[in-house]
Amino acid sequence: MIDIKLIRENPEVVQKGARNKGFDIDIKHILEIDDQCRKLSLSVQKLREERNAAARDKDIEKGKKVKEELDVKEKELKSKEEDLQKLLLGIPNLPAKDVKAGKDESENEVIRTNGDPTKFAFSPKDHLELGEALDIIDVKRAAKVSGTRFAYLKNEAVLLEFALAQLAFEVLTKEGFIPVVPPALIKQEITEGLGYWHAGGNEDYYLVQDFDVEKGVESLKQNPLYLIGTSEHAIVPMHKDEVFNKKDLPKRYVGFSSAFRREAGSYGKDTRGIFRVHQFDKVEMVSFVSQEDDEKELDYLLSLEEKLFQMIEIPYQVVKMCTGDLGFPAAKKYDLEAWIPSQNRYREITSVSTVTDFQARRLNIKYQEGNEKKYTHILNGTAFSTNRPIIAILENYQQVDGSVSVPKVLQKYVGKSVIKSQK
Repeated sequence: MIDIKLIRENPEVVQKGARNKGFDIDIKHILEIDDQCRKLSLSVQKLREERNAAARDKDIEKGKKVKEELDVKEKELKSKEEDLQKLLLGIPNLPAKDVKAGKDESENEVIRTNGDPTKFAFSPKDHLELGEALDIIDVKRAAKVSGTRFAYLKNEAVLLEFALAQLAFEVLTKEGFIPVVPPALIKQEITEGLGYWHAGGNEDYYLVQDFDVEKGVESLKQNPLYLIGTSEHAIVPMHKDEVFNKKDLPKRYVGFSSAFRREAGSYGKDTRGIFRVHQFDKVEMVSFVSQEDDEKELDYLLSLEEKLFQMIEIPYQVVKMCTGDLGFPAAKKYDLEAWIPSQNRYREITSVSTVTDFQARRLNIKYQEGNEKKYTHILNGTAFSTNRPIIAILENYQQVDGSVSVPKVLQKYVGKSVIKSQK
């Protein structure tokens, strides 16, 4: 959530920042409601003082009259404050000053590349063709059981997934990250605090409601739960309404969970195989830091993502998002894109971003610095979302005979150096 003081003092800056992210915000209306709230708050304060004075003077008649007027003003103030809160929650986080203004992903900036695109002396197969031939990916049976864009990972694909997770946890716990397996369901009020579900974002997530078959639709409870789209959705609000001591920051977590997304609007090659599916597993990094350490922490998390992909020796490029591709809560974001031979291009494989104090304000997460309490800055980054790294491994490590070499760093976890067809 944006600080109301920033809106009062720099309305044009907030308006421009929101517009650059694709959101048209009525700042004038927000300031009008804010002004009404402040005037009502002063009236309420004055009436409370009059009520207290009447009580001291034992003036019953005046006290009764003031109380009636106070009740009306307090209800009016509460209503206006709720209106203001709703409007403030609808304002996206502002992009950082060094983020390029742009309309969509076509205007993102490539920062650097690592490794040369993989070349083959034969025509490379895509991950699904390889996966089916090796009997490690089965989307046909998954469609029979769950519908489209689900998959069974089998045999060495399962070993690869857990090898990636083990590698990530081994590296990150040595860096001091606290390992955690979070709940997969979160309350609706938590989704509002995170901010990912605003501006239609909830359409991409699964809603779960209790249902009594005998009572029918009327039995649906008023407090639904959402399936998380990443473990960060459950890890960030872990510290809701809490205050860190600054000396305990940064506080870093590495979480493992399944992730669930509807992927509304996806089509084409992205829906083939396991590139864009409704359920996948992720290893996610979350950091809580002081305000001045935000930029340093973002660079640090990005360096860890790069380290992991260098370890599995996959060619990649780092891309800096423009304003139009940032999303609602992010102030700055980088994508790491891996080379996918069958598509002859780089594709998003992980991302890292800072939401500055945006989520901390909405979830009331602070840190104590001397006599002052400040809102923490929160960052998140994907170590491995295990479906896409598996795609990158299968396609970049494929051999002419249809087998796939296992990256050296993963061989100790997988138990073999080559994945071959069992047929």
